[in-house]
Amino acid sequence: MSEPPSADPKLEENTSMSVDDGDKTELSPELMTALRQLQAAPQFSSTPTPTPTQPNSQEPVVVKHEPTPPPQSEWDRLRAQLREKPVDADGWLKLADMAEDSGDIEKIKDTYEGMLETYPNTPSVQIAYLKHFLDDPSQFGQAEALFRRFLLRTTPSVELLKFYLTYIRRVTNGPNAREVIRKCYDFALGHIGQDKDSFEIWQDYINFLKAGETNTTWEEQQKMDAVRKAYQHAVQIPMENVKRLWEEYQEFENGLNRITAKKFISDLTEAHMQARTVLNQLQEHLTVLFPPPPPPRGNRPAIWLPRPPTFNQNDKALVQRWRLYLKWEESNPLEIEEKDRATLLQRIQSVYRKAVVRMRYYSEIWYMAYAWTNGIGKVDEAIALLKAGIEANPASFVLNFAYAEALEVQGNFAEVHATYERFLEVLRKDLEVVEERVNSSNSSSSSIGSQNSQKTDPNAMDVSSSFLQPPSQTPSPNSSFATQAADEKPPKSKELVDKRTDYGIVYIMYMRFGRRAEGLKSARNIFGKARRDRWTPWEVYEAAALMEYHCGNKDVQVASRIFEKGMETFGDEVEFVLRYLGFLISINDENNARALFERVIGTFAPEKARPLWERWARYEYQYGDLAAAQKLEKRISEVYPNDPPIKRFAERHKYLNIDAIAVRDLGFVLGRQPARANGSGMLARADTLQTIMASTQQPKETPPAPSASKRAASPEHRRREESRGDYPSKRQRPTSPVRERDRDWRDGRDGPRRRHGSPAWERERERDGPPPRRNFKEEREEEKGVVLPNVLSWFIGMLPAASSFDGPVFRTDDLMQVFRNAVIPATSTTRARSPPPAARPTGTRPPPDYGPYQGPGGGRRGRW
Repeated sequence: MSEPPSADPKLEENTSMSVDDGDKTELSPELMTALRQLQAAPQFSSTPTPTPTQPNSQEPVVVKHEPTPPPQSEWDRLRAQLREKPVDADGWLKLADMAEDSGDIEKIKDTYEGMLETYPNTPSVQIAYLKHFLDDPSQFGQAEALFRRFLLRTTPSVELLKFYLTYIRRVTNGPNAREVIRKCYDFALGHIGQDKDSFEIWQDYINFLKAGETNTTWEEQQKMDAVRKAYQHAVQIPMENVKRLWEEYQEFENGLNRITAKKFISDLTEAHMQARTVLNQLQEHLTVLFPPPPPPRGNRPAIWLPRPPTFNQNDKALVQRWRLYLKWEESNPLEIEEKDRATLLQRIQSVYRKAVVRMRYYSEIWYMAYAWTNGIGKVDEAIALLKAGIEANPASFVLNFAYAEALEVQGNFAEVHATYERFLEVLRKDLEVVEERVNSSNSSSSSIGSQNSQKTDPNAMDVSSSFLQPPSQTPSPNSSFATQAADEKPPKSKELVDKRTDYGIVYIMYMRFGRRAEGLKSARNIFGKARRDRWTPWEVYEAAALMEYHCGNKDVQVASRIFEKGMETFGDEVEFVLRYLGFLISINDENNARALFERVIGTFAPEKARPLWERWARYEYQYGDLAAAQKLEKRISEVYPNDPPIKRFAERHKYLNIDAIAVRDLGFVLGRQPARANGSGMLARADTLQTIMASTQQPKETPPAPSASKRAASPEHRRREESRGDYPSKRQRPTSPVRERDRDWRDGRDGPRRRHGSPAWERERERDGPPPRRNFKEEREEEKGVVLPNVLSWFIGMLPAASSFDGPVFRTDDLMQVFRNAVIPATSTTRARSPPPAARPTGTRPPPDYGPYQGPGGGRRGRW
């Protein structure tokens, strides 16, 4: 772009003079350019001075100011915020209070319509909305429209149906009024007749039937039969005050005929007692699941709104209680017979409908409702449940995957594609939000020192992610992935890496669907979309390559090309390189496997390259010759000089998880586990060979934090530790996380967790040459760890390994929650003390003593 011409020739002259004069300060080219641009600007343009014969041609410009819009009210601002973030229970309650206080019916309508759009089927919101149209008869049409919408299009609740029946009895008149009211009662009891809180509706219905007028004996008999049928149905339902209904039913039958009353009552006694027993159990469940509603505020009735979970201990306990309650309802505690199966299904269905309203943002409850509904053959209702659950939880993996599979079974492949695309878009927006938050956090916390450190160390690794990232390799400009430059990669963050991995799972499931439903070509098209997505993780490339190999006539060339394309973008991911190496070994492509190993092993730091060394060493030990194995061991010893020779020797003579050297020659107890699919065995204890590396390559600066879960292998362990004084047996490496070091001995991150402890021969070696003494006690006090007494350490060391346990496993958190939430009824009366025991006659044997043994001279010896 050419420079703009100077507007003032005198400026150029003065500028040139200043440049020619060597004694004066010269203007820089940047300053000259800036001056020229300023001269060319309109505000610096020369304007001719007007004269009497030459008036000013420039007329003043009249600026028209638009009227300032009135400021938004607090209600308008809050409503705009809730449109952007609708899931905000406190915000909606505050908005409802503002609308109620204003008295503006339009604001009230807008508030409750928006609330019902976010929280559909919530009874308290529906009732609060309806109350605004029941005081004025001219508004009854609006009320009836809302009733039709709430009762027919959604699932009615007990509270809403009570409100509806009260309205119907109030406005219904005419000769057919009783018939209309009776049908309304039948409609209500058909939906919530099995509910625990339906006593008032049953009571009103029975009283309504009793109040019917009759003119003939036949009509009177018909009325009595209807009342008897209602009573017999109601007394078998576990609801509040069912005992009162039972007493009223007995009086009703005895008042008609005592002879027939005895038969009717005896036939229902067992079912009624079962209902009362189940009611007690039901109350224990529902007391926690349905806490009292919040108190009403002013003219607004009490409103309860569900809130998204944070999955803390309270949320997990609540889900567990719902899970137990729903399974209890499915177990048919009322023992309803098969001939009345429709009643059982209606009861369970109403329970699930109530559960998904209360637990709207818990995907597990939605899936349980779908699984049960689909299991009884109501496929369309089950799919509708999944669709409603996805509207409430658009980022739910279980609901989206279940919905896609259900549509795939029906053959609706176009809707499955749309489902996956919508799901990916939701997750993509979530990733962008997290990325923006991470970037803003990094920019706000950045400092000059951190910038200087980045300039001096461009290859510094980011240890904030779940796995360390080595220096990234520059992709080839001719690559198909060249559209994603290095600076376009998402920033490293633990949360972002985890969400990105989950994002890749959706693409993998999407490719599986395409292959199953439409063939391998469809899966390739989906993988093509994934390649152009900047959020796609390396797992998608591996899944696509393995799919090509196993489903594409074992086409090694296509699978290898996919892996190579992945290497251009994820060549700095150790896990991806390890998977690629394992694939080449699995297809017996030794040349390419060796070439890949030699190509990448030098690009990783030693702390990160250990899994690659271990994987290739295991291959050489199993299928190579001795000379190659020894040559590889020499290279490994140069990279890891602190590794003891016996470590590699023991690895060379190990198969699966059988480590005879550690067990027979070194005296370690190994918790042997079943061999894994990749052919590598694992040692379950940390007092085994895998800790050789961990103990020897740790620097001597900082001691490990004592842990209550760490125990010695034997009493010999404790004696040797005490003989060493204050020298720790192992210390942490500050530059590498503990988890990476734990994965050093075997193939890596899929291995079991190991306890940190040094082997016996390593402690002997350290005792021969102890490190320089340091003030280790002060460091230990700073760590504030928990140190077990010597007796407990010895006792724990004698216990078998945890992996040797093959019995049932109980989750202690669940057990403690059950104990914590158990409802223990308190007794109002004090228990009477038992009378003192009678004097024992002489010559008889004393009763057994179950108290603790008090030792010699401490009472009776033994049990007698």
